[in-house]
Order: sequence, then structure tokens, then C-alpha cells
Amino acid sequence: MRVFVAGGTGAMGRRLIPRLVANGHQVTATTTHPDRIGLLTRLGAEGVLMDGLDAASVGEAVAHARPDTIVHQMTALSPAYIGKPDFRHPEKFGATTNRLRTAGTDHLLAAADATGVSHVVAQSLANWPANRAAGPITEDETPPLEELPAKLRIVAEPLRYVEDVVVKAGGAALRYGGFYGPGGGIEDQIDLVRKRRMPVIGGGTGYFSWVHIDDAASATVLAVEQRANGVYNIVDDEPAPVSEWLPYLAACVGAKQPLRIPAWLVRPFAGEMGVAIMTQGRPYANAKAKRELGWTLRYPTWREGFTAEAAA
Repeated sequence: MRVFVAGGTGAMGRRLIPRLVANGHQVTATTTHPDRIGLLTRLGAEGVLMDGLDAASVGEAVAHARPDTIVHQMTALSPAYIGKPDFRHPEKFGATTNRLRTAGTDHLLAAADATGVSHVVAQSLANWPANRAAGPITEDETPPLEELPAKLRIVAEPLRYVEDVVVKAGGAALRYGGFYGPGGGIEDQIDLVRKRRMPVIGGGTGYFSWVHIDDAASATVLAVEQRANGVYNIVDDEPAPVSEWLPYLAACVGAKQPLRIPAWLVRPFAGEMGVAIMTQGRPYANAKAKRELGWTLRYPTWREGFTAEAAA
């Protein structure tokens, strides 16, 4: 197929493009930076410049590529865009990404409609920092936004928008778990763990749903090739509370065990969002992705994955 990857130089794009190419697909991928066209070429794609927030730019890029499927991976969350994330002010560090998930999604769907593209796969997120006692979130559940504090809804509402409009258009929304692996971003967390600057907050009762970035890329290829429709949780088999995975990560990298700090003490620095993620995150279940996509994981749990990454 001809596959158009919007946001080809991000963490997922860099792992996804070579897999699509290896499976025989012709890939056109976008970047906002002229100096990254060469990277896309080395990954095996035709690189094009595109501004995801400019409808004309999106329309021209999609018309040029004439794809069979569009893969929406556009974000602006790397330090190159936002610097150090400020969880106290998600409305600031997430502002551009929120627009890419709303207006940017609309531009891609409009371009798809104009050029006869009938399938879109879009990135969503497996992170719900509220009501952890309610158990694992399945694809059939849509947790109410009212559960979240106002600042967290600023991030969650655009993700809900992506899921709703893409699935309605016949496409698939992939709720990725927390990435680790090459380019997945855990390197920064490991640095904080080694410096004992990533504590267990408030008992560490919040769940994280992890996924190795290469396992997430393989699920994305399956969603493209099977023209999947619906929401899928792309997470590993063992969601775990912070109190389990953070000490394990520290042991894997030979660091001292993390400090434990009461939530009230760290809230002024981590913000409501940071504290909620660490104390209230709900787990996600992956049964639908494994059943319907035939997805198998190289790293079924973060335990194997963290050990392998620490040894790399």
C-alpha cells in the first residue's frame, strides 16, 4: 500500500517507517523541519515538509502522496519543541499537541476525504489519572471526563476527540502505553532515577501501562494492513503501580532505591497532573488488540523489557 505517515520524525515514526518499508509498503512521511528530510530518506520514506496546523499544507502533502492509508502521529512533545515538561501547567506544554489532535486531525480527515483515502490510523494515549479502584480500562469503556481535574481535562479532551472522529470515519485509534526502548524517552527517566530525582509519590498507587516502542510499532503496522476500525489499547500484559515498576527500574540500572515522598509535599512542584499520574492512574487491558489484530509482543511485560534495555 501507499502509506502517509504524518509526523514521521517523532519517536513512533522513526520505528514505524522501517517496518512499513520492510513489509513492502511505499511510505511518504512528513516533518516540519527541512533538515530532517534526510532522516526520513534514510528510514526508507519519501520525506515532505508539512505543517499539520495549516489545512492547505496538509491538503497538498496528502494529494501529492496519493496514499491508501494515513497514519496520524503528529505531536509537539519533544524537548526540542517544549523544553522540560511542566506538569504544573499542561495547558502550556501541551498546547500545540492539543491543536494537532483537534485541528490537525480535522485537516488530515478533510484531506483524506478530498483525495479518496478511506482509512486513517491515529495515535491516542493509554493514560487515565483518575479512579484507579475502578479496574482495567477496556476499549469498550469511555471514562467520563468529569472524573478528571480541570487541568487534566485540557489534555484528555483532545485525545477523546481524536478517538471519536477517527473511529467514526472508519479508522483506528491506538491508545499507546508509556513508551520505552530506542527513542522511547525512558532514557530521561533513567537519568532521574540514577540521581534519585524520581520519587515514589504518595505510596505509588497509580498504575502505568507500558509498551516497548517496537511492540507499539508492530501493532500500528497490523492496524494499517488490516484496515482496523475501532479503539485499541496498545499496552503490555502487566499494568503495574509506580510502587512496583519504579524500584524495579532502579534495580535494573544499578541505582539506589527511589525516595518516597508524601503527595502533599511534592504537589507544588509536580502539580496536580504529576501527582494524579503517580497515585491515581488506572490500568489498561490489551485483550482486544491481541484478539482482533493478532498482535504478539516481543516484551509481554515491562519486566523483561526494562531488563533488556538496561543490558543494551
